[in-house]
Formats: sequence, C-alpha cells, structure tokens
Amino acid sequence: MNEKILQAVKELKEKSKKRNFPQTFDLIISLKEFDIKKPENKFTEDVVLPHGRGEEAEVVVFSDSVKDVDCKVLTTEDVNKLAKNKRSTKKLVSATDFFLAEPKLMPIIGKILGAYLAPKGKMPKMFTGSEIKILVKNYKKSVRTRIKDSPVVQCLVGKEDMKDEEVVENVQEVIKALEAKLPKGKHNIGKIMLKLTMGKPVKIEVQ
Repeated sequence: MNEKILQAVKELKEKSKKRNFPQTFDLIISLKEFDIKKPENKFTEDVVLPHGRGEEAEVVVFSDSVKDVDCKVLTTEDVNKLAKNKRSTKKLVSATDFFLAEPKLMPIIGKILGAYLAPKGKMPKMFTGSEIKILVKNYKKSVRTRIKDSPVVQCLVGKEDMKDEEVVENVQEVIKALEAKLPKGKHNIGKIMLKLTMGKPVKIEVQ
C-alpha cells in the first residue's frame, strides 16, 4: 500500500499545472459492505496527522479559566454576545476547524451555538485539567473524518509543497484510524482516491 500511495502522490505532482498557491491533497475513501442506515455506523473521528496539514487548523477554546493557550479563547460572555449576532456566529463556525470546551460551558454552547455547530459536525470536544495545551497542539495538526449521509469519507492529508513521504504517512494514518472504527475494519474499505485541489483524482490500488 505504501508504494501505491507514493506512486499516486508523485503522479499527481507531475501532472499538476503550476498554481500560485500550494494545492491541497484530498483523500477520498468509498466504503463497501457498509450499511449507512445503521445509527452505529455514523461517526465522527478526529485524526492527528503525523506531519500536520501543511498549514495549521483553526482551533477555538470555550473557557472562563484558560488564558495562556496558543489559539482563540471565548468566554461565557463572548458566547452570550454571539447569541445576538447570527452573522458573527456563522463566520466563526465556518472559519473554525475544531472547537474545544470546558464541560461547564457546554449547556450554554448547546443552547446558543448548537444549531450552527451540530449540522456541520463541529460540536466541541470537552476537556478537563491541564491537557489543553497538548490538545490544541494536536488539533492544529488534525483532520476530521465523518460518516453521515453517504458511505464516503473525504479529508485533506497535506499540501503539495510537503515531502512525498510526509503525505504518504498522513494518508496511512487516516486509513489506519478509519479501519479501527469500521465494523469490518479494512474489509469495509472500497475505493481509495487521492487528488489535488484543482486536479483529477488518482486511484490507489487496494491489495
């Protein structure tokens, strides 16, 4: 599989027209022998990419106590302000990849922001204690895989200015995490495709 992924990465880079921005590698995995109608088969899984995304994910923390952390922090007061400004709320949800929250703020977040966060699969992950700095650091390197309405998983796995081997290891990490969540593991993995933002997908042969 490793060599097949590397071949796909190299082929995409070679065929890609030069753009004035580094394109994103997108991984597309179609599932087989997988019943999307079963509630237990719908899930959201966050995967820490070993070599990051090529640029950091946007992380927001909801907390009244956290101060010294390398991301935006919103307090109870900030959340209450968002209740009066739908435009700002939509902008925040759209611009943020991951939300983290102290448990005590979850009721007000659910009440005021739930209608915006839940449909996009962006409800906050709860944290307690001092692990918040490590969580933020990891989430900046993470992607979200989600199965909701169709048996397909799609997520970014890096940028074209990253080393080929880094993209390969990122792809492997997502596949490994997905296999661990699927009921039949790797037997649920159907077609695997890799593409650049502006390019056509290339199939990765599954053994």
